[in-house]
Amino acid sequence: MPQFLSDWNLGFVPSSQASALLAGELFRTYLQRGGLRGRVVPDFLIAAHAQTHAQRLLARDRGYYRDYFTQLTLWNPTPAV
Repeated sequence: MPQFLSDWNLGFVPSSQASALLAGELFRTYLQRGGLRGRVVPDFLIAAHAQTHAQRLLARDRGYYRDYFTQLTLWNPTPAV
């Protein structure tokens, strides 16, 4: 394990079939609703992994996290004004 993971008390969890299937299902729904193909595929994979394995994600919501990953808690790194 890399030192920074243990320094921050983080563990590595490899992706799973469950998180990949969730990403695919939700991305298909996104496309059916008129979403565009492109760079958001990795975002769906990351968010599905977070929802399946950690229930939280440090990220700015671009709209689809809230709409598609309803069980995912988002930690927004932007300071409150």
